[in-house]
Amino acid sequence: MKNSLSFIYNLCLVVGDFLALVAAFIGAYLLRVTFSDNPFPHAIPAETYVGIFLTLLPFWILIFALLGLYNTSIYEKRFSEFGRLAVGSFIGFLFVIFWNFVSVDPIFPAKLVPVYGLILAFLFLVLFRTIARATRTMLFRYNIGITHVLIVGNTQMAAELADSLSDSRRSGYHVLGIVGDKRRAIPANFGSFEEALEIIKDQPLHGIIQTELYADETKNQEILEYAQTHHISYRFVPGNTELFVGNIDVELFRSSVPVINVHQTALLGWGRVVKRLFDLVVGGLVLIIVSPLMLLIAIATAINTRGGVFFRQTRLTRFNQEFQVFKFQTVKKQFNGLTPEEAFAKMGRPELSQLYRDNGDYLPNDPRYGRFSRFIRATSLDELPQLFNVVRGDISLVGPRALIPQELAIYNKRHAILSVKSGLTGLAQVSGRRNIPFEERRKLDLYYVQNWSFWLDIIILFKTIRILIDRTGAK
Repeated sequence: MKNSLSFIYNLCLVVGDFLALVAAFIGAYLLRVTFSDNPFPHAIPAETYVGIFLTLLPFWILIFALLGLYNTSIYEKRFSEFGRLAVGSFIGFLFVIFWNFVSVDPIFPAKLVPVYGLILAFLFLVLFRTIARATRTMLFRYNIGITHVLIVGNTQMAAELADSLSDSRRSGYHVLGIVGDKRRAIPANFGSFEEALEIIKDQPLHGIIQTELYADETKNQEILEYAQTHHISYRFVPGNTELFVGNIDVELFRSSVPVINVHQTALLGWGRVVKRLFDLVVGGLVLIIVSPLMLLIAIATAINTRGGVFFRQTRLTRFNQEFQVFKFQTVKKQFNGLTPEEAFAKMGRPELSQLYRDNGDYLPNDPRYGRFSRFIRATSLDELPQLFNVVRGDISLVGPRALIPQELAIYNKRHAILSVKSGLTGLAQVSGRRNIPFEERRKLDLYYVQNWSFWLDIIILFKTIRILIDRTGAK
């Protein structure tokens, strides 16, 4: 059975967006015509103005629909939703301007009305979507709008899915049980699909998620046919999930055989061009702005470390290419050029090596650094020279952490991570760099590589700025 509340939520989004746009352009009219003493060139009655926009706004809503703003995959992701709202608002604005251009009679009483309308439209849409999201989450707490799913498969992915959906108040999902996993008591586990259907027959079932294919093809067909017969959603999670992330092309091979092309990363073609241009423009501009600050830090570094100003180290970037990364020197002179393990051994404290690695490559009051060095590391000012690497093209503003050659052998999926340029900042850094385990940071790097988008880069950059202001970066 379908979860009708999902349809109701989509319908509310459509109606709410429409009303927000109406309110925006009525507000624009009031700001320029009613509340302003300045003369306006076209005397358009309010009734006529509103009537015109009630006719045009369904096309604006159609633009939103084409941008996916009424798809679950979009409206459940806040930043993606807001980004598409901005794009949709601007495209809708251009549509209205075009209509005004081709219309025999003007539809705006003054030129500023559509500008006010665009600004208010985006603000009202964001406000409405935020309220709608909060209301939906609140209803989850009262068990309203919850999607009930059954997971089929005795795999690690099945267990991970159940764990990720366990808090229905946040996820909006309730797992009725897992078919095939006898190791778990919560949620319920079932020996077969038939047993599961018999036990949960009195409960609503909105979807099936299958995480493995049975050797007996009739079992797979039975599950799929049940979902189709009862009009419930069916999702299949492949065992090798890496085959279905990143950039995927479906084509007919030799004009008859359907094949799937799987690329290591979504950063291909035009994306690489746009990303490089963005690095050059933004990285170069920031480098110019912070150059006086870098000069002061360089002088202070030379005084405090009593050694070289810059730290250079061989790192790896895209396609395993080596480059020299630049940072301000923060390690004391006697430990310069040594790995953490070598430095701790030299100072006679080798036991710190394991503690350092277990703590996410971090030690409070690390003895390799002085007071000034700890300050510029805590504020990430020591990484400013990497802007030279960005402008040179060694790395990007956003990307996975740059590996050192010695680390290459210990990184899982290292070749996938090295399919894009390393970054000055990245998804792992803005997701709790010191509060998540080492393996989780690598998973985040891999996720970034496989799911790159220009909008994701922008989000990471803004989160990086926030972290730097809060001083929650490197210590």
